[in-house]
Amino acid sequence: MKYLLSSPLLLAFVAGAIAVLGFAPFGLFPVSVLSLAALFWLWSKTERPSQAAWIGFAFGMGLFCVGVSWIYVALHEYGYMHPILAAIATALFAAVNASIPALAGYIQARFKGAVSLRIIYVMPAIWTLAEWFRGFLFTGFPWLSMGYTQAPSSPLAGYAPLLGVFGVSLVVAVSAGLLLSFWNARGKPQGRFALIVLLGLWASGAALRVVEWTQPQGAPVNVSLLQGNIGQDTKFAEDALISTLEIYRRLAESSDARLIVMPETAIPLLRDNVPQEYERRLSDHVRQNGGDILIGAFERDNEHYYNSVYSLGTSESQRYHKDHLVPFGEFIPLRSLLGWIINDLLQIPMGDLSSGGANQAPLNVAGQQVAVNICYEDAFGEEVIHALPQATLLVNVTNDAWYGQSHAAEQHNQLSQMRALETGRVVLRATNTGVTSIIGVDGQIQAQLAQHQEGVLTAQVQGYTGSTPYVRWGNAAMLLLAVLMLGIAWWQRRRASIEALG
Repeated sequence: MKYLLSSPLLLAFVAGAIAVLGFAPFGLFPVSVLSLAALFWLWSKTERPSQAAWIGFAFGMGLFCVGVSWIYVALHEYGYMHPILAAIATALFAAVNASIPALAGYIQARFKGAVSLRIIYVMPAIWTLAEWFRGFLFTGFPWLSMGYTQAPSSPLAGYAPLLGVFGVSLVVAVSAGLLLSFWNARGKPQGRFALIVLLGLWASGAALRVVEWTQPQGAPVNVSLLQGNIGQDTKFAEDALISTLEIYRRLAESSDARLIVMPETAIPLLRDNVPQEYERRLSDHVRQNGGDILIGAFERDNEHYYNSVYSLGTSESQRYHKDHLVPFGEFIPLRSLLGWIINDLLQIPMGDLSSGGANQAPLNVAGQQVAVNICYEDAFGEEVIHALPQATLLVNVTNDAWYGQSHAAEQHNQLSQMRALETGRVVLRATNTGVTSIIGVDGQIQAQLAQHQEGVLTAQVQGYTGSTPYVRWGNAAMLLLAVLMLGIAWWQRRRASIEALG
C-alpha cells in the first residue's frame, strides 16, 4: 500500500491523464510522445515486474478515467443508473482497460537486457502489442490508442496507409523511446544517434504524406448528411415519434443531393412499422434527384433484430446490418448470468441485437459503392477494410447523443479521420447530434456541421479506387515489425551475454 501512494504512481497517473490532450478535440499530438516517454522513464527506473505493472496500471487509470469519462454520462443521464453506481461502473471500466498497460509493464520488465534495449525496442513493441490486444479483448475497445493522436495533422499520420492505427502507435512509442534515449545520453554519441533516428522517422512520415495511394474514380457526387439533433432522452419516447419523423422528412426534402444519408436509427422504429407513405415520400424525392437515401432504423428477420441502414431510391433497395455490436448496449454477453444489467439497471432500447456478419457487400447507390459502418464500428480498422477495395466511399452513421456535451463525439470523429488515412477513401459521417462531417482522403475535415444543432451538410465528394498497403496487409505488417523489434532485443542481449562470458 505504501508503494501505491508513492510518487512513481502519481507521476504515471498524471502522465496518462495528460496524454488525453493528444486526442481530439485538443489535438496536441506531440503530447502523446512525451507522455509515453515519461512512462518509459518510470519503467526504466524499476527492475521488479510487479512495480512496473502498478506503474502501467496508474498510467492507464489516468488515461481512461480522463479520456472516457463520458461513459458516466451514458450510464447515468441516459441509462438512468444511480450516480454512485454509474461512477463505480465507469471506474471499473477504466480499471479493466488500465490492466492492459499494467500487463505491458510487467512483460517488458521481465526482459533482463540492457535498459537501452528495453527503452528502444522492448517497451515500444510491448506497448503496441498491448494496444492491439485491447482492440479485440472482450470484443475490443481500441479507443484512445496512441496512434489516433496523430490524425490528421502529425507527420506520423503518413504511416497510417502503410501500417494502420496500431502501426502509427508503434511509431509514436518508438519516438518516445528514442526521445528518452537522447535525453539519457545527451552529449554522447548514442544520444546524437538517437536524435538523428528520431528526426529521420518523423521526416519519413512527412514524406509519406504526399504519396497518393488511391485514385479518383468517376465524377464527384453531390451528398447531403442529415443531423436531426434529437435528444437521447426523447429519441425513443412515443410522444416524440411524429416530431422525429417530420424533422428527418423535412431535412431530406430540403436537399437536391444524389446521395442523402440519415444517422444511426434516425427512424426509431422497426422498419416493418415505418409508415409506407413516409417511405414513399422519401423514395419519390430522391428519385427526382436521380439518387438514393440511406436510412438508419431497426430491422427484424424472424426472431432476430438488427441495427441497420437500408436504402430507397433509384437503385434496388439494399441494407447493411451492424456487425460489431456493443456489449451491454446492443447485446448481452453471458445473458443468463448478466441479463439483469440491461433489464434492471439500464433502460436501453433494443439492447439485445444480432450481428449482421462480417462480409457484407458495399451498397450500390448513387453511382457509388458505399461501405457502411454503424456507430463505433469505425473504431476497428481491420474490419472496415473488409469492404475494400470494392468500396469507393465510406459512410459512418452514428448517434453520439448518449454522451451529451462531452468530448466523445470529437474523439469518435477522429477515429473516422484515421479510417480515411488508412483506406484512402472519403468518409461521410451522418450523426444525430454531431460530429457530422466530410473527411478527405488525407484525414482532414472538408466540411462539418456545428454540434447539437439541426442541419444538413451538403457538398460534392469524390469516390476513390485502389488499395493502400494497409488495405492489403491489415495489421500484419505492424505485428511483424513489433515481433522483429523483440527479436532484435533478444539477439543483442544474447550477444552481449556471450561477449561477457568470453
